[in-house]
Order: sequence, then C-alpha cells, then structure tokens
Amino acid sequence: MAFDVARVRGLIPVLGDGWIHLDAVSGMQIPEHVVSAITAALRVPRALPGEGFAASVYVAGVEAAARQSVADLVGGDPRGVVLGPGPAVLLRRLAESVGETWMLGDEIVVSRLDDTANVAPWVRTAHSRGAAVRWAEIEIESGELPTWQFDELVGDRTRLVTVTAASAHVGTQPDIAAIAERARAYGALLVVDLAVAAACGPVGIDGLGADVVVLDAAAWGGPQLGALVFRDPALLDRLPSCSLDPLARGSHRLELGPHPYPLLAGLVASIDHLAGLDDFATGTRRERLITSMDALEAHHSALLAELLGDLRRIGVSVLGAPEYRVPMLSLTHPVKAPDVADHLAHRGICTVADPAEDGVLAHLGTAEIGGAVRIGLAHYTSRAEIGALVAALSELG
Repeated sequence: MAFDVARVRGLIPVLGDGWIHLDAVSGMQIPEHVVSAITAALRVPRALPGEGFAASVYVAGVEAAARQSVADLVGGDPRGVVLGPGPAVLLRRLAESVGETWMLGDEIVVSRLDDTANVAPWVRTAHSRGAAVRWAEIEIESGELPTWQFDELVGDRTRLVTVTAASAHVGTQPDIAAIAERARAYGALLVVDLAVAAACGPVGIDGLGADVVVLDAAAWGGPQLGALVFRDPALLDRLPSCSLDPLARGSHRLELGPHPYPLLAGLVASIDHLAGLDDFATGTRRERLITSMDALEAHHSALLAELLGDLRRIGVSVLGAPEYRVPMLSLTHPVKAPDVADHLAHRGICTVADPAEDGVLAHLGTAEIGGAVRIGLAHYTSRAEIGALVAALSELG
C-alpha cells in the first residue's frame, strides 16, 4: 500500500493552521493523540511511584510503559532505558559518568558530522580527564563520513567512539555497523545518536552494534523528552551513578528526581503514533513500528528524489550528496539565508535559517556564503508542499 499521507495529516490538527511546516529539523508537529494523552495524565492526582494507592500505581505504570515503548522503538530491553529531559542533558550525564574512568593517555573519537550536543559533553569530559580527542572528518563535497578513517582513529587507547546515525544538517547516514566493528575490536564504548534517524525510518540497536543509543522524542512529534538505551542493561550498574539516591540501581543511576509523568504518557502515545503510520501494520508494537517506518522511509525517498531534482532544475545548491541520506537538507543560495527564509515565510512556508557558525555547516564553510536554509521533511509532508517550496524558491531567481 502507498503511504497515506492525507490520513496521517488528519491526525495532526495543527497542520490546519495554513502554514507549510518544512522545519522538521527543529522538531515535528505533535499529533492530537499525544496532546490528549498528556492532558489525560494531568487530570490524574499527583503522586510518586512506589506506594499502594491508585495514583501511585498509575504513575508507576506510566513510567514502565514509557520504558517499554522506547525499547520497542529500537528493539532494546526496557531495563536498559534511561529517561530524561532531553538528549543534551542525558549525554552530559553519560559523559560525566563514563569519563570518570578515563585518564591521561586515553583517547576518544568524535565526528565532525555530529551535532554539538553529541560532541561538546565528550570533549569537555576528555579535556578534564587528560584524554585526547580524535576527530573523524567528513568529505566536504559529498558530506560523507568515510569509515576507512576509523581504522586509523580507533586503537588500543580508545575508550569511546561516538557518532550520529543521521545528520540533521546534511542528511548523511554513515555506515554505523562498520564503525561498530572497529570499536568492538578494541573494546571501545560506541554511543550512537539516533535523534534524527529514529524519526525517519526503522532502527535496531542490535543491527547497529551500538552499546548506547540516544533518542529525542521531539524529533518525531513527541514531547520534550530524551532517552538513552543500553544494549546491555547490566552496563548501567557498572557505571558511576549520577543519581541523588545512593541505592539507585539500573537506569535510575543516570536519572535525577521524579519524571514529568504527563510527558511520559505523551511519549508512549507518540511512539504508538509512529507504529500506526501504516494503517495496515499488524502484530506487536515493534512489528508495527518496523512496518510503518519502512513505509515512511519509502515515502520520504520518493519525496526527496523529487525535491532534489527540482532544486537542481532551478539552480538551488544542496550541501552534500551522500549515497544514503535522510530527508534533512541544507540549501545555499546567492541570497543570504535569513532573507531566503523570510521570503519563504511570506509564502507561508516554515524553514530554518542557520548562520552556520558552529558544527557541520561551519566546517563546510557555509558561514562565508551567508549561511544555509535548513529543510526537514516529516511524516506529514506532502508532494504539494514540496511543489510550493520549489515554486517559492524559483521566485528568487
């Protein structure tokens, strides 16, 4: 069956606001089912888990359901799911915990392709412990992250390798399995940022070979929450704890204070939404997620091919040309990025103007040509919206 984008759009009332939302790079729009779940949870009496009365039992159930839904999304174990306010906060906690064992002479490997949130905490911790930071570079023209370089970067002193599964700036999808093989050969911990990839197609922690994956619920239309998933839950008890509770075990060792339980209810609803993107998906939630995200990936591939062809036709430059990519693009134009974004906004199209002073785009030298306009396709993006974007850009000449 073809992906029914009209049905999906009907599940997201905000899309009736008259705007074309092509700014998925900053988070997708929230389905009504997610809003309803959060609202319903707000009507339940406040309580902490662990007691015998109804409200406490309900809250404990919501937390357990949130861990299970995140585990289903990546094919992991709910005992290895750490919940928190967002990926940046969770990555900082993870870096502080993992880095306590590093010492002078140790090394970590980070990537120029990654967002600052998955680089800065590791670099900061490495510097504080006297560990060296080695960089995996991207190819300027293609935007690829060549895997051959990890043969040189990863060695006996490597304690950690961290890399994104998909770039929010240029869309590149590196060969994570190949990187994982090299990291595993030297016993280095592999942390993979799935914030973008999990919103665009099926993902599996075992297939990636990652030790820890990082998720951002806002990236797929969920609440402002993040999660870490450990492939081996036992690893959590071997890491130094960040918890205020000296008796904390498992995932609670990297969690601080009570969770915002209404948002956890919204997290569950958002993953159920992803599982239902294909109306004909059946089976367990994990099985429905794979079917639905496969259908979404095919939908995105068709839209992206059409969009890239149209952009070339009208002379708009797209940064990078990786072989495998998610539908997240950065465009450059003779007109400066803020002016392009303003022009599109006047045509009712939401995009993001990036000055390119940091991260991937800065490394590509994009700031020198006036920045880039970032475009992100979502599961509710239609062909008509792509056509409107191309028409509006063609007006600029």
